[in-house]
Amino acid sequence: MAQGAGTRTRTRSRFHVKSEYYFDYSLLFVILFLLGFGLIMIYSTSSYEAGISAACNYDSAFYLKKQAVSTALGLVAMFFFARVDYHKWEKFALLAYIGSIVLVLLLLTPLGITRNGATRWLNLGMSLQPAEVAKLGVILFLASLVCKMGKGIRTMKGAAVFIGFAGVLFLLIYRISSNLSSAIIVLGIAVVMLFVASPDYKKFVIAGLIVIALASAIVLFIVNQGGTGEFRGQRVLAWLHPEQYSNDTAFQTLQALYAIGSGGIFGKGLGQSMQKLGFIPEAQNDMIFSVICEELGLFGAIAVILLFALLIWRCMIIANNAQDLFGAMIVVGVIGHLSIQVILNVAVVTNSIPTTGISLPFISYGGSSVMFLLIEIGLVLSVARHIELKEI
Repeated sequence: MAQGAGTRTRTRSRFHVKSEYYFDYSLLFVILFLLGFGLIMIYSTSSYEAGISAACNYDSAFYLKKQAVSTALGLVAMFFFARVDYHKWEKFALLAYIGSIVLVLLLLTPLGITRNGATRWLNLGMSLQPAEVAKLGVILFLASLVCKMGKGIRTMKGAAVFIGFAGVLFLLIYRISSNLSSAIIVLGIAVVMLFVASPDYKKFVIAGLIVIALASAIVLFIVNQGGTGEFRGQRVLAWLHPEQYSNDTAFQTLQALYAIGSGGIFGKGLGQSMQKLGFIPEAQNDMIFSVICEELGLFGAIAVILLFALLIWRCMIIANNAQDLFGAMIVVGVIGHLSIQVILNVAVVTNSIPTTGISLPFISYGGSSVMFLLIEIGLVLSVARHIELKEI
């Protein structure tokens, strides 16, 4: 016995365990590259329009400067959230959810800013889009809720309650701001988080088939009714027959398709797009991917998509190795947000789904979007920093 104990003691002395904490530099590099590339493409797509616009003071770098300021603030926020222990935000999860609802309701007050017929921004000394806050708020709240519900989330009642919280924000965003794309993302985040938290995948397959059947029925109804006179119905018809609506509803989509088609394999060259010269309205926003395709070709488009795939993959690695369930679910929520938004944007630009306003993460112009996306990445980096590595 004494000899055995001595052997074990000597064994411990020969090997020492060194603990250190992980930082995902690959994720940080991808984010910084996407941000830098986004600023370049925003200048490329907007310089002509801004240079001839009195609203932009005839400054070709107008949009670039505004986005650069938002990006800088977002980076500061990202590093702040990366340094703060993510566990501290759990106590503010409910407040984040309630705050998101309050901000959306404020759109009904004189603080709401209406642009292009939609009230989606608040004037709080600076322009703020409540839908972007809601995406972050719902991630934090639902991550906390998963931890509190435990195995109860696996029941039908638990799943309904879980989705119901996201459903409230979905309805408010859709009805008040008419922002269907952001409403879908909020609900999609909840579905992705529920899918990961629940081991029973059969109900998701059934629910998916039901959604597809309902969507198909709605499209058939709209086609039979000739659009029903509602603008979303007109968008569905323009999606199915864009050439018949080339002068109005499908104008932007057709110009985007022209841009994609003319880019070829390697594109016309950075800054050489023709469609951005007044043909694609506000090309720096939702349709920026079409200009990427025109200037950098299929090669550039695939490279951008691969960067997003790498970003999602790094987030998955962090989620799989997170210290606890709360951290894992935060990262899962961010994965859901990013993946849904990228897929929807590319699908809209390529006319794979009906047109709906949705930006390309980190690349499209939009101050609120880039700031809150970077805060989400900061939370992911905070989760990563608490992954303990043991070297023997």
